Amino acid sequence: QLQASGGGLVQAGGSLRLSCTASGGTFSGYTLGWFRQATGKEREFVASIRRTSSNPFYAGSVKGRFTISRDNAKNTLYLQMNSLQPEDTAVYFCAASRSIILSNLDVPSAWDHWGQGTQVTVSS
Repeated sequence: QLQASGGGLVQAGGSLRLSCTASGGTFSGYTLGWFRQATGKEREFVASIRRTSSNPFYAGSVKGRFTISRDNAKNTLYLQMNSLQPEDTAVYFCAASRSIILSNLDVPSAWDHWGQGTQVTVSS
């Protein structure tokens, strides 16, 4: 199971760091990712990272502001979010997959496991 945490209320321009931990197993063999879903909108891809922390991939809307990382020894995935803007307001979800292919990273249905989500609210 995946458990996301670290969300909260922050002013525009501020920062937050999200964490996602795995229980009941290890995710060192998984590609990991972050998605978000704003109210009334579809779930959208934010970032992903491969098993060996190589090739992080970001949505264009967050590139240069967000950084995805992982600590396999701690079974933890992170998302450092800087320069937050009101349009970043959403519920953020972590996801994991053993076998997802590159072309499907931004497709929610292609991921195997999901966390419960953590709310991020950015005020203007």
